[in-house]
Amino acid sequence: MTLTTEQLCRRFGALPTPNIGDAMERLGVLDSAIKSVWPGGRLAGPAFTVWTRAGDNAYIHRALAEAAPGDVVVVNGQGDESRALLGDLIGARARNAGLAGFVIDGAVRDAAGLEQVGMPVFARTTSPAGPYKNGPGALGCAVAVGGVAVLPGDIVVGDDDGAVVVPRGRAEEVLLAAEAVQQDEAERMRNILAQAAVNAPEEASACAAR
Repeated sequence: MTLTTEQLCRRFGALPTPNIGDAMERLGVLDSAIKSVWPGGRLAGPAFTVWTRAGDNAYIHRALAEAAPGDVVVVNGQGDESRALLGDLIGARARNAGLAGFVIDGAVRDAAGLEQVGMPVFARTTSPAGPYKNGPGALGCAVAVGGVAVLPGDIVVGDDDGAVVVPRGRAEEVLLAAEAVQQDEAERMRNILAQAAVNAPEEASACAAR
């Protein structure tokens, strides 16, 4: 089986991140502090990587010009929480460019505005303080984000539980394993609910007899 990146991302995007993490033996899961800045944010796409100085977003602006539609911009902001690396204006520009979202090891701002423009953003925290725009930085290199190494083209998936990174070379293997985990858990849940339905009348009868 050989799937395109688009096909991989579409199928990964339909899976809960816990199932993907389980399929990788709990590896590739970002630090739990990195989460969607608005409820219900979801993303899935290939990583476009950015490494920037703490509190500086000059290279995020460059990334907007170079990333392809469907990409997830993944930023090593050195975990800095003092200054937001992007807000709703960059989010709106990214939406217009067709980007799938951002994963930021650092701070962002304008959470409500990002939700309004529909741009999924996962970050360590929010801060109203704005960024510097001086650099230095780098694009398209290996980065560390949330304790996970990310290479350009790795598949990044995010939902309400957090974010995971799937190495591109293992993407099909992990996808099949994650879909199997999802099917197994769905079957187990059906069995649990079916047993609960069987037990409910018995419990009601026991209560009535007391």
